[in-house]
Amino acid sequence: MRVLVIHGPNLNLLGEREPAVYGTQTLPQIDAQIAELAKELQLEVRSVQHNSEGAIVDELHAARGSYDAVILNPGAYTHYAYAIADAIAAIGTPVIEVHLSNIFAREAFRRKSVVAPVCAGTIGGFGADSYLLALRAAAHKI
Repeated sequence: MRVLVIHGPNLNLLGEREPAVYGTQTLPQIDAQIAELAKELQLEVRSVQHNSEGAIVDELHAARGSYDAVILNPGAYTHYAYAIADAIAAIGTPVIEVHLSNIFAREAFRRKSVVAPVCAGTIGGFGADSYLLALRAAAHKI
């Protein structure tokens, strides 16, 4: 079983960017945790990070038929990227939305997700563990 993890904009700056909100772990550290759990769950996982919306859409399109599930942290695109939402709806692959912080406990503009309605589920607020919970959910859903 294959799972694609897509990290959205600014996640390449984890560990340095607003550590009080996003934690102190770097993206390579989070990816290492994901890979370790994937091995335990007997999943093949690939992780990518893109700052541009179009690149995320391209990854979602490429995942169609190649991956059994996608874990997506759309970052700020969560709140307005209808192109990403349309791509998720189009590919027919289960997508789990992930956030490090609890977006519903933050600024008002962050409390709406345009991708949530087309995702299999949303996990957020647990820091890097949000990804691990999503990986377990993907393994269960597959």
